[in-house]
This record gives sequence, structure tokens and C-alpha cells, in this order.
Amino acid sequence: MSGQRSQPGAEPTRAALEGTPARRRVALGSSVGATIETYDFIGFGTAAALYFNDAFFPSSNPLSGTLLSFATLGVGFAVRPLGGIIGGHLGDRIGRKPVLVGSLLVMGIATVLIGALPTYSQVGVWAGILLVIVRVVQGLAFGAEWGGAILMTFEHAPWRKRGLYTGLTQAGFPVGLLLANTAFLVSVPLGDQWAWRVPFLLSAVLIVVGIVIRLKVEESPAFEELKSEGEVAKNPLLEVLRTDWRNVLKAFCLRITETAGYALSVTFVLSYLSTQKLADRSVTLFALMLAAGLGVAATTLWGALTDRVGRRPVYLLGTAITLAWGIPLFLVLNTGSAIAVVLAFVVSYAVCQNSLAGVQGAWFSELFHARTRTSGASLSYQLSAVVSGFTPLIATALFSSVGWLGPALLFSAYGLLGLVATLLTRETWGPAERAEVDALERSLTPTPSPIG
Repeated sequence: MSGQRSQPGAEPTRAALEGTPARRRVALGSSVGATIETYDFIGFGTAAALYFNDAFFPSSNPLSGTLLSFATLGVGFAVRPLGGIIGGHLGDRIGRKPVLVGSLLVMGIATVLIGALPTYSQVGVWAGILLVIVRVVQGLAFGAEWGGAILMTFEHAPWRKRGLYTGLTQAGFPVGLLLANTAFLVSVPLGDQWAWRVPFLLSAVLIVVGIVIRLKVEESPAFEELKSEGEVAKNPLLEVLRTDWRNVLKAFCLRITETAGYALSVTFVLSYLSTQKLADRSVTLFALMLAAGLGVAATTLWGALTDRVGRRPVYLLGTAITLAWGIPLFLVLNTGSAIAVVLAFVVSYAVCQNSLAGVQGAWFSELFHARTRTSGASLSYQLSAVVSGFTPLIATALFSSVGWLGPALLFSAYGLLGLVATLLTRETWGPAERAEVDALERSLTPTPSPIG
């Protein structure tokens, strides 16, 4: 396809056009696993914003407790690039499926352990240390997960619906977010000691279900083809950094807008609403649950839209809205109205975040060679987690210094960064690519025999 790597011209077969017979089962398995891992990882963010400052750190200084809680949250994000490197290397060397199963199992064990940890009142500073250790394990597992799940779905999907199928996998994020916050909302009456423990302990049930589903998923056909031809990369990380570092950098910047924007407009805002007494926990959790529920459909639909108009136009729209939404977001929140809080979460999540997340699965995958695709996409995706992981901490520091305008401008700055990166990144599914697939489909369609 005119030099486009990982694009239709590389696989001119009817099977590639239509996807594999297992495409729906693979998408379901990837989405369910992504849901469970998100439940585990994002549940930590909710707990950090609402409970961990009192449970694991000294309560004598509420601001210090909040900062330490968010710092612990950030540690998990900081190690995600290492998880992405490990998962990407294994995915490109031994296959996508083993990474899917292994990352889910490790994440599940770490999450259940969080629910069983002693608190500061029980063991003192060891409570925070143990929390950090388990959070590191969570971060490694989550970092390894995304590349395997997305790439499996992408490489089984039909060319014309790769945005839709990867959007379905990305929709596992809002489903996990919805489940996690439902669990926290339902557990509120249990009191501060059990309200945060029960959601983590319940993860054990979800993990069993996820492992069973993922064990039945077939390996990626693209990887099987590379393996049969002896084209598996010996050192995929070094290869992608040597030959494709520009795409790694661009995807990293594209991703920051989405993930750091989420960290500010959801994770930080949860704490902001609580500490400023603008809304109680039940209102904020309901608003987040509603936004997550809408996000399930929104993420999928944004992904499907890219199959019709291309990846870049949708991303341009999402980053432009993010750029413009920073100050209005906090003006809406500061009213303290329950309806306004709900509106803020819906716009921040279902529009700003989902419009970007729904595009990333297909676009990032198409930017890299099949032999280094997992490493390239995972590294780009997870490197941004370092920025997003410490965004609530940075936003809290900015708020303590200059008020709400600091976090508001930071959110808009993330939107500007993504907008510039979008303009600099090539389109991988534009009119030329779609026209080439049209021509390929016609060439593979038998011509009816003339009668008589």
C-alpha cells in the first residue's frame, strides 16, 4: 500500500479481508480480560482518591495523606512502561496469547492482596510500603496486558472493521471502570475499613472467569505467519527503537492527552470534589458510573467511526475538545450542583477520553511492523503512563499553589500536545487505503459467467 506498513497490501487474501473465523471470540476474550484488569487497576485510583490517604498514611495532615496516596497511585503507572517492554518482548517473541493469560493472572493475585493489606493504624509505615510493593506488581501486569489484548484483536479482525473491533477491546476500560465504581458504591455502607477492601477481594471471582475465557482464545494469525516464515524479531525492542523511534514518540504524545487527561478529569476531580466539599461520595461515584456506562458504547462507536472517516480526523476532534474543555470543566464543577457534576464527568469521559481511546487500538497497531508491533505499540502506550500516573499529584500541587486554574490549564495543555501530535502523525486508514481495499475486494470477487 504505497509504502504503508502493516496495511492491506501486505496480506492480499480473502481471509485477511474478512478476518479469521475466531475474530468475535478473540475480541470478546480480549475485552473481558481488559475489563477485569481495568477493574483491578482503576479501582486502586478510586480507593486512592477516597480512602487510602486515611487507611495507609498518617491522618494528622490530610493534604500530605492525599499527596502520598496519589504518589502511590503514580508508582503503578511509573512501572507500566517496564511491564509494556516485558509484555511487548514476549508478545513479539513467543506469541500474544501467553502474555494475555500471564498478565491477567499476576494482576489478579496482586489485587486480591491489596484487599488483605494491614492499615497504618495496625502496622505503621509498613502499611504504605506494602501498598507500594503490591502496586508495583499491578503496574507491571497492566503494562504487559494492553499490547497483547489489542494486537490479538487487531490481527484477527477484518481490515474494514479494525477500528470497531479494537474499539470493543478498548471498551473493556469503561466496563471495568463501571464495575469497579459500582463495587465501591455498593460497599459504602460497610464502613471505611471494609468499603475499600471488598471491591479488591471480589476481583478473585473475576480473575477465574477471565482466565477461563482467555485460555480458549487462538493465537494471532500474524504472529503464526511470522513464526512459520522464521521472521520473528530477535530483539523487537531494540529493532523498533532503531527503525521506528519517531512513531514511538508520536504515539507517546498522542496517548498522553487521553490517559493524563483521564487522570486529571476523573482521578484528581474525585479528590477535588471531596476535599472542597462540592459533592459527596455517592454523587461523584454515581456520576462516574453513568459516564462509564455511556463510555462502553461511546468507545466502540468512536472506534467504528474511524473505519468510515479515518483515524486522524476523529483524534483531531477529541484533542480539540480536550484543549477547549479545561477551564469550563472546573467552572461547571465549582457550582456544586449534582447535575453539573454529572455533566462534567460525562463530557470529560465519554467525549474527551473515549474519542481518543477508541482510536488508539487500530491507529497505534497500524503504525508498526507486524514483527515489532507489540513492542512498538506497548512501549508508546505505556510510556505515557508515567506522565498520567503522577498527574493527580501534579494537579494537587498546582491546586495548592494557584487554585483550580492550575489543574484546568494543565488539562488544556495535554489537549494541545495531542492536537500537535495528531497533525504530525500519518493517517493509516485514509481514502487511499480504503480505495485500495475496495480494489482488492473486487479483484478477489469471482466474475459471474456470461449466460449463453
